[in-house]
Amino acid sequence: MSELKNSIVKSNESAAGPDGVYYKFLPESCLHTLLKLFNNIWTTGDIPPSWREASVVPIPKPGKDPSDPSNYRPIALTSSLCKTLERMVNDRLVHVLESRNLLSNAQCGFRKDHSTLDHLEKVAAAAYFPEHPDRSKATRLRDGASVFSAELEGIALALTEIKKTH
Repeated sequence: MSELKNSIVKSNESAAGPDGVYYKFLPESCLHTLLKLFNNIWTTGDIPPSWREASVVPIPKPGKDPSDPSNYRPIALTSSLCKTLERMVNDRLVHVLESRNLLSNAQCGFRKDHSTLDHLEKVAAAAYFPEHPDRSKATRLRDGASVFSAELEGIALALTEIKKTH
């Protein structure tokens, strides 16, 4: 139950998607039923088809001519319940990946206490200081495909571990 409550607390008060559910209107009394639904989805892997739908709303770009259709950005409003479950799965996945050190130290984006600015700082230091140990790394580019495939293997392993323990 704590995972569910944490997921709801982390939610932004955004517009409801096709399911019409607003986070602030989820009464405490429905949380047990919702948790049963989520556990069933987790066990069976059967996601309600309506959770794969989105309502697309055009939002005008600030300071742009609203009569020009290219000055709008589409926002997809998806199921609030689906987003709640996604946050729960993401929290479990991040916990396994971090606690088992399955992510490369080079992975900074989208990690707590890490930032893509960390990489810029390392590159700047290596470029500015000739004696820096990462000097040679700062002067070459890595093949992105090999980095991503290694990260995906770690994520797949973590998902397998989560499935076994929950």
